[in-house]
Amino acid sequence: MFNIFGNNPSSADGQDNSSHKTPNKLNQQDNDLLIELKGIQKEFKTDAGPFLALKGIDLKINSGEFVGVIGKSGSGKSTMINMITGIDRPTAGEVWVNGTPIHKFSENKMAKWRGTNMGVVFQFFQLLPTLTVIENVMLPMDFGNKYSPRERREKAMDILALMDVDSQADKLPTMISGGQQQRVAIARALANDPPIIVADEPTGNLDSKTAAQVFDLFQKLVEQGKTFLMVTHDDDLAGQLSRVITITDGLLDHEDNQPSQPILPAQLEEVS
Repeated sequence: MFNIFGNNPSSADGQDNSSHKTPNKLNQQDNDLLIELKGIQKEFKTDAGPFLALKGIDLKINSGEFVGVIGKSGSGKSTMINMITGIDRPTAGEVWVNGTPIHKFSENKMAKWRGTNMGVVFQFFQLLPTLTVIENVMLPMDFGNKYSPRERREKAMDILALMDVDSQADKLPTMISGGQQQRVAIARALANDPPIIVADEPTGNLDSKTAAQVFDLFQKLVEQGKTFLMVTHDDDLAGQLSRVITITDGLLDHEDNQPSQPILPAQLEEVS
């Protein structure tokens, strides 16, 4: 059995040529700072003209925090999350993760870095329809060249069992329910044991019992040193978090609670 919740034993510190780069073990002054957004703006071009979705976001997130992001539809919360994951780029501003300016990465470098350091759970699953459930979960391991082929399957089965969908391992995504697809998507996000997990409405397609189980899993991941960001419309789930950020019209509105204390800094890998 793999230790699904432990730090990846293959993780290693790397080097970066950026003059702002700090070591993976950050200096004593900022040893718990993991993610920082500085003046983030994002403009989209529309038929009606430019639309500023983010209007200057400044945000700091510490290692080991479980942060909820809430806001009305169109408020900019998913856009902000896309800045942190590198799925989208800011029009202006900077995105720093563990002292690394990921907003400067090329697309290829970003994809490689994200595959190792972030697990992303999409709202609408984004499972590849021509791959089986287990092949979808193994895909990040294949891209990241993690583990041997045999170990990849064993680890994937362990995570699928954790999500209670191991019996669906050899089925195509279209052959299982929406709730099961969401659990598979979460399993895929855990495949490379990333230190940061970002989820956009991860429980939106689950029944209340399964949603509670998934949330308990997320909390366990945080207790083991993961850093978790979750966009949610579920007030009950948000109410269980120690830090909730509200976004209104592209700006940080307020935080409902005080930031939680960092637990254990999780290790990030660098890309060459």
